[in-house]
Amino acid sequence: MNISVFGAGAWGTALSMSLADRHQVMLYGRDVRAIEDMIARRENVRYLPGVVLPPSLKLSPDLSSAISHASDGLVIAATSVAGLRPLLGALRSHAIPNLVWLCKGFEEGSALLPHQIVRELMGETLPCGALSGPSFAQEVARGLPCALTIGSADPALCQLAVSTIHGKTIRVYSSDDLAGVEVGGAVKNVLAIATGIADGLGLGMNARAALITRGLAEITRLGIALGGRSETFMGLTGVGDLILTCTGDLSRNRQVGLGLAAGKSLDIIVNELGHVAEGVRCVRAVQQLARQHHVATPIVDAVGRVLFESETPVSALQQLLARGARIESA
Repeated sequence: MNISVFGAGAWGTALSMSLADRHQVMLYGRDVRAIEDMIARRENVRYLPGVVLPPSLKLSPDLSSAISHASDGLVIAATSVAGLRPLLGALRSHAIPNLVWLCKGFEEGSALLPHQIVRELMGETLPCGALSGPSFAQEVARGLPCALTIGSADPALCQLAVSTIHGKTIRVYSSDDLAGVEVGGAVKNVLAIATGIADGLGLGMNARAALITRGLAEITRLGIALGGRSETFMGLTGVGDLILTCTGDLSRNRQVGLGLAAGKSLDIIVNELGHVAEGVRCVRAVQQLARQHHVATPIVDAVGRVLFESETPVSALQQLLARGARIESA
């Protein structure tokens, strides 16, 4: 199958590499010099240094070529949430057969999930869905195993994604709970910041387990309010992604929390990362939606105060510990 992946960051490159020995894959990047460098070196030096790109993987900085390549195949959007709307704006005037996106989060300002952005720009009839789950790009690029979920209300799109992506070291499951799949992937990034803060303060594994578990409760409450199903949050795109992002040091959001605990400013942390940390962008949207739907998110709120209200991590922790006792399911 012809596949075009739009976005030559870490995850877009890693997935392209995994698919290139089974399909005709073209990886598009808008930075001409970066793509030319990748072609010359056969390596994505910025995002996946030391990993050799397979000879079968085509690379192009030409948007029209990438669109034409997948005119009868699969289109994969591998941008950040912030980059999704501009990409769709460029694609909407073309005949796109179907669309799968990899980004996780809420759009800043609008607090929209990716599928809501897609529907707004591309209409209601385009077969589309979100590919999500616990997956560090560096491990996928090295050929290590992972399991993902394609979330879509379109059974044919789910079948296409599974038949195309499932194989070798990637297992793909399907779900018709698109909202649930997306909420799990979005909110876990904020909770990874919280866990990074706790670990950076040396609070121990007991505290980490408590944060992950109570964080899952926050994800589930908000996810159900936004139309998701509770069982989704016990799967790969819920608890699975949450565990990986909160505990794995490859997690950019966890690194944000570790940096905050060390007393670094957010600007310094983001500059040092050199990558997008979606949790930082998601906090305000999660808080906005939680207020609209009368959902309690005390851990997310604590992260928001540390990020944007100059509260110290220690003070935020003290406020969490000072909360009254309650029934666990509440």
